[in-house]
Parts: sequence; structure tokens; C-alpha cells
Amino acid sequence: MIKLENISKIYPPKLHALENASLSISQGEFVAIMGKSGSGKSTLMNIIGFLDKPTTGHMTFLSQDVKTLTQTELANLRLREIGFVFQNFNLLPRLNAWRNVALPMAYAQLPRQKRKENAFRLLEQVGLIDRAAHLPNKLSGGERQRVAIARALANNPNIIIADEPTGNLDSKTGKNIMDMFCQLHQQGKTLIIVTHDASIALYAQRVITVHDGKIIRDSKHDNQGD
Repeated sequence: MIKLENISKIYPPKLHALENASLSISQGEFVAIMGKSGSGKSTLMNIIGFLDKPTTGHMTFLSQDVKTLTQTELANLRLREIGFVFQNFNLLPRLNAWRNVALPMAYAQLPRQKRKENAFRLLEQVGLIDRAAHLPNKLSGGERQRVAIARALANNPNIIIADEPTGNLDSKTGKNIMDMFCQLHQQGKTLIIVTHDASIALYAQRVITVHDGKIIRDSKHDNQGD
């Protein structure tokens, strides 16, 4: 599904954020990208999610050469195929929960009534139908993250990319969020979670460890969570 070959990212003047990274991610995998702050894991995530371009190397997505795609084509591909969940939730403060969830559907040009119906269905899926009209500042951290997950699912993407999704949550709420990601994986979603936390990485089937811009380990295991 995703294939990176000798990907490097160099920021001016000579900062090597990523060096000769190669990996493949298949449909339906649950992958954790793990590393300390500054290791290059976020750069790797940004390249996988078309949020940044590599300096050198080759990347294919669904057998398409990413280099041949225009910015508009990349944006449309990202809109259809990838849902993002961030540590800081990134909800728009002046929009209530259901309008935040509906926003990606507006970009996909779904009719307004269909956007609203889908948003309420997704909020029900994450257990927040009773918070649909609440603004983000009236929600707890866990509730905001569940809204963010519902928003990531808005256009029914194949891939969910989560960047430190439990970083601003207490341990109990974090476990609830990770259990939700496990359910999404069981439903067939491809999950890529970026984390510095080994306990979060344990939920994944596969852990890719990044250090000083290099992939130093790619290991698989069968135990998901506890």
C-alpha cells in the first residue's frame, strides 16, 4: 500500500531529519513509529501522509509514484485515503463537535444534509452523540480526541495516521482511546501511530524505531495492548 525507498529529508542548511529510510506498509497493518523527540519519526509521518516531500528517494502509494502527482492530486488523495489524529486535537474552537466532524466532508463536497447525518453517525460511533452541539472548550480532553477520531473517519479513509494521540491525556483516557484504535483496526483500517511511549507501541502489530533520522529496527509482535 505504501512503499518508501531510500527516503531522505534535508532541511536547510544541512539538517538531515531523515536518512535513507526504506519501509513498506500493507493494507490492514497496525504500525507504530517510535522514537524520541527529534528522532525523525514526525518527519517520516509527514512524508507518509503527504504533508511534506522527501528531498531524495522514491515513494509509491497504492502503486502510484508520488513524485508524479501535483499538489492538487496529492491533496485529493490525502482527503480520500488518510485521516489524521493529532496530539493537540486541532479542532476548530468556534465549531461545535458535529461541525468539526463534518468539515472534511465539506472539502469533499458532500451535500450539507449528508454531512450532518454522517457526522452524527460518527459521533454516535465514538460515544459522543450527546455532545454533538458542544464547542471544543466544553469537552474534556478525551472527548475532544474522540471528536478528532470521528473527524478522521469522516471520508471513510483506508488509513488513519495518529501523532502522539494520547500525549495530552491521562492514562485511563489514553487506554480508552487506544482501545478505540484497536477496534478501528479490527474493522480493517490501516493504522499508523507515531509515539515516544513504549506502552502505546505495544498496541501495534509492528514497531518501527527511528533514531537520529534512521530506521534502526523494524519488529513484529502478536500482542496488542493488555
